[in-house]
Amino acid sequence: MILYNITFTVFNEIEEDFVQWMKETHIPDIFATGLFTEHRFFRLLNSPDDHATNYSLQFYAENTGKLIEYESRFAHALRYETQARYGQKALAFRTLMEAVK
Repeated sequence: MILYNITFTVFNEIEEDFVQWMKETHIPDIFATGLFTEHRFFRLLNSPDDHATNYSLQFYAENTGKLIEYESRFAHALRYETQARYGQKALAFRTLMEAVK
């Protein structure tokens, strides 16, 4: 199992719109690729900045092949949508994790 984690730092002024857009548009668009088996959306409780909140968006894939396909076919366009909508007010970094058996 592969976990594809996107952590966002979201400025407070756009936070409400960001959460709504993630839940109604962006998360369904990523999940609709059919390459992930599950997803979760979290707000970090210990965000270090009073002007921003951190969110973690997690997608689970069966194997790295599914993630490679996502990256090659869908990731660029979906990342662009987020950046076009929020610019520097929602900054993201991505991590990949593998389940330890």
